[in-house]
Amino acid sequence: MRHPKELALIEREMMLLSRHQVLATTRTSGGADSQERLERSAYTLLSRIETEGPLTIGQLAEAFGLDTSTVNRQTAAMLRAGLVDRIPDPDGGVARKLRITDEGMRRLHHDREWSIQGLAKVVGDWTTEDLAEFADILERFNRDIEKLQGRPWPRA
Repeated sequence: MRHPKELALIEREMMLLSRHQVLATTRTSGGADSQERLERSAYTLLSRIETEGPLTIGQLAEAFGLDTSTVNRQTAAMLRAGLVDRIPDPDGGVARKLRITDEGMRRLHHDREWSIQGLAKVVGDWTTEDLAEFADILERFNRDIEKLQGRPWPRA
């Protein structure tokens, strides 16, 4: 194994990072605003639909490597909340696709801004170079995971 000490340190830091959840899922700020925050699954699914355009439940399940029934439950909750609606496939396919509603887009962008503001607090004293280097390493790390899983995330 390559660099066992460094890999152990990375594993530990990733475990610690996952416990924080300060960037996208904290609901401790209180007030009515905190009740409106998206569930993590909704945030991720909406982000994917925003990036790719309308998708079927099957396409979403494949993109995330999840069972269709899991994605069906998650998207049913999003439909009930008015975050997405079902539309005929613009390409003429049989399956209906999920499209983000105006409310879904508003809430996605609100949560993204909230997340970015939380991130800004964490890295407030980092240089632009530090931020760029960290972003590059994170992207490389995510792309390598995506390559292993065969599920690339579309990027602009």
